[in-house]
Amino acid sequence: VQLQASGGGLVQAGGSLRLTCADSAGKFSSYGRGWFRQAPGREREFVAAISWDGDSTLLADSVKGRFTISRDIAKNNVYLQMDSLEPEDTAVYYCAAPWWLGPLTENESKYGYWGQGTLVTVSS
Repeated sequence: VQLQASGGGLVQAGGSLRLTCADSAGKFSSYGRGWFRQAPGREREFVAAISWDGDSTLLADSVKGRFTISRDIAKNNVYLQMDSLEPEDTAVYYCAAPWWLGPLTENESKYGYWGQGTLVTVSS
């Protein structure tokens, strides 16, 4: 497995979780990284992305002000800090790396490497 997502779990509405996307082999150290999520019965959607150096980020409108994406270059890890969680955030969260070295993008088709997903459940 090239990318491993972890940190999911069950949390009450208003709570917080931090997801980690690990790149243990350092294969994607020169690439941006993205987080996507898929709720039951819905299509996978973009959540956040960060550049290879951590200087640029993108966030979906639905999570702005609540989620933060960051990167630890030394550890090859990318984090998704999720605060003020809502039941609508319940989904399997996937981390991904793009297959190209272009600008940050929300376009799922630009991401060619995917982790296995971690489940986040937010109870009301």
